[in-house]
Amino acid sequence: MKKSSVELGVGIFVLIGLMCVGYLTIRLGKVQLLDDEHYYLNARFQSVTGLKVGASVEIAGVPVGEVDSISLDHEEQVARVRLKIKKDVALSDDVIASVKTSGLIGDKYIKLSPGGSDEILKPGDTITETESALDIEELISKYAFGGV
Repeated sequence: MKKSSVELGVGIFVLIGLMCVGYLTIRLGKVQLLDDEHYYLNARFQSVTGLKVGASVEIAGVPVGEVDSISLDHEEQVARVRLKIKKDVALSDDVIASVKTSGLIGDKYIKLSPGGSDEILKPGDTITETESALDIEELISKYAFGGV
């Protein structure tokens, strides 16, 4: 009788330990099982050089989301960027998405410039007004080799 109660206690202790490890894995790994706090928008850019998945999406310098995925649209031969935006941020259909750089040689991020339209983008919609990243290397080579 005493042996089975010890085994039961050890089993419960191990189960609680596994639940704690699972919880910490989800919280520290920023994994969200049910993502009710965000919605997704798409944007198409001619170039997203240097932009990475997880890059910040900002309005007026305030983070409001992140880049969820970057892929190539094979039909139009443009970069398709999926943005994960906080639910409490409503964007009009004339919002402008620009790829910007933090500082001179910093990380790339998406800057959203709100428009004045009354039409609000719904989850899954596409931002039509976009500005691609400025390629400093291309500008320097044009200047150096007389293309300017």
